[in-house]
Amino acid sequence: MKATGIVRRIDDLGRVVIPKEIRRTLRIKEGDPLEIFTDREGQVILKKYSPIGELNEFANEYCEALYDSSGHIALISDRDTIIAISGGSRKEYQEKRVSPDLEKVIENRNTYATDSNTKPIKIYYEDEDESQYAAQVITPIVMQGDPIGSVILMSKDEDVKMGEIEIKLTQTAAGFLSKQMGN
Repeated sequence: MKATGIVRRIDDLGRVVIPKEIRRTLRIKEGDPLEIFTDREGQVILKKYSPIGELNEFANEYCEALYDSSGHIALISDRDTIIAISGGSRKEYQEKRVSPDLEKVIENRNTYATDSNTKPIKIYYEDEDESQYAAQVITPIVMQGDPIGSVILMSKDEDVKMGEIEIKLTQTAAGFLSKQMGN
């Protein structure tokens, strides 16, 4: 664990303020859910809660099914990181922080598909070059009106074009994952 040197007191209602610098660094916004853990040494640990993270194994299996049926690289992310991948390098994508461009697509709550008018976007924060992607379809996962992640189909093959089938696949997957998290 990394020490920050910041000390905060608990108020009379049992609240403690997480400093702005830490919230900004960890991308914690007002209203974000946090999980609370304790360990044997008496430490209290706060962690951003990811409903999709609860379905990690399930998300991996769904990615496999998407890849098997479409032949395209399939990814599932929460709002912060890529949590499942099939058809591409796990080392390249797994647990990488989502890019600001992908964050915007998730926040917009609309399916994003490349065509002659739209270009591919960077998927993860350290992504070197969005031109490596030839085609993408990204559908946000929305649960009870809140965007919580995304389902992505993409290809690096210049001859591949994404169409209605890929859009329907990602929309179906996003809808299904949303319902699974609501249960």
